[in-house]
Amino acid sequence: MATPISKTSQEPPPGHARNLIEYLRALGDETPRDAIDKARWCLLDAIGCALLGVRQPWGKIMAEEVIADSSRGSSTILGCVDEVASSQAALCNGTAMHGFELDDLLSAALVHPGAVIVPAVLAAGEAVDASGVQILRAIVAGYEATARISMALGTEPSQRGFHKTSVVGPVAGALAAGVAMRLPLEQLLSATGLACSCASGVKNFALGSAGMVKRMHAGRAAEAGVRMAMLARRGFTAPPTAIDGKFGLLDAFGGGRAQPELLDAGLGTGWAIDDVWVKVYPICGWIQGVVQLLLAMREQVGIDVREVEKIVVATSAFAVQNNANADVCDTMDAQYSIPYCAALALTGDPSDPMAFSPDAIRDPMNSSVARRVELVVDPVAELVYPRQFACRVEVHLKNGEVHRAETRDAHGTPGDPCDEEERIAKFNRMVRLSGLPIPAQEVVDRVCRLETLPSVRMLTRLLSPQRGVTREL
Repeated sequence: MATPISKTSQEPPPGHARNLIEYLRALGDETPRDAIDKARWCLLDAIGCALLGVRQPWGKIMAEEVIADSSRGSSTILGCVDEVASSQAALCNGTAMHGFELDDLLSAALVHPGAVIVPAVLAAGEAVDASGVQILRAIVAGYEATARISMALGTEPSQRGFHKTSVVGPVAGALAAGVAMRLPLEQLLSATGLACSCASGVKNFALGSAGMVKRMHAGRAAEAGVRMAMLARRGFTAPPTAIDGKFGLLDAFGGGRAQPELLDAGLGTGWAIDDVWVKVYPICGWIQGVVQLLLAMREQVGIDVREVEKIVVATSAFAVQNNANADVCDTMDAQYSIPYCAALALTGDPSDPMAFSPDAIRDPMNSSVARRVELVVDPVAELVYPRQFACRVEVHLKNGEVHRAETRDAHGTPGDPCDEEERIAKFNRMVRLSGLPIPAQEVVDRVCRLETLPSVRMLTRLLSPQRGVTREL
């Protein structure tokens, strides 16, 4: 006669993922003040990105589609009058936040946290009328989960053509939304388990003729995170080991190179939100340093582009392989092109979104300079990648002069961070560029004292203009 198997023996032992989820769910008053403060600035940066992004063609299309297909809900599409279902608001806001390559990133993890975590937390928070402090704790938790899951996956998914933001995003977004909603542990485990089956997103956009699809990756991840948290709250269940178990997220996407021990290694000894990179220019992360070096050189030396023989950009092998297209055909393509952005740094204003418009990318002068850009692999950049995006530039003039500069830390990175004044200035500029009737100073003030607000709606109501924006945007 077979020996009965007890219920206890069937339960899987606690794993690295469960330890992480339990720890982040329990974040409370002991959450470091510095982490809370940084969450505040991440929130402000993401809101600014959304207000600019919702005015772009892809942001408009997504909002129009959701509004046309939605019954009235309780969550805000930033910059719009309409309120929609929580997951749909997350979809729109994530698409908008990721909509112009200005959203933050975690370089070592190769992932964009803010455009997934912030829309998921805001939408879920509105659904349950979460307090301001719970919103900030959920952002801290979401950034931590994003970084740890991405690091545990390793570089294998990226090398195989997956966009890690949309692979990691649904799971980290579900955890962050669940923390904002104060889900019980078992429901939070189910939410993250469900979200593992929503991981997706390929990087074909990086090969030219990019279209709009990358903008949607963060939105779809945020949408999935919120939807899975809502399903879990209703009792929809999932395997408790879907992150780090056999055939789970790490196994399926990371394979033998995955490191599940990184999910909970040294919890509480450091915070991912300390390592956020705030973008200065609306371009791919590994081009930020190149543009900054060339802009400084242009200002200091007074380079005449007509006298430029060639521009040598030395950077990582990954960037040389994936960011070398000089014949750009659309906005996304231009924002990912080292030759285009390097040329723009010497001919125009790379901080201006209009410099990446369809008309601007056909400018003959910029195209001529872009074709003079040569890319080489730099051994220093290879050594420090992806924790740092080092680069070196050389501008060779026709008269034989050569001007050189190099950096390991672009401005905005943890090695050379933007200060609070710069972050507020970036937010104000994005609001101004959006043309939306948003009270920028009031938004800044409420974000600065968010932990004192009893409801997140005291912030989001400022982000839904009551006039000047129609259903058609």
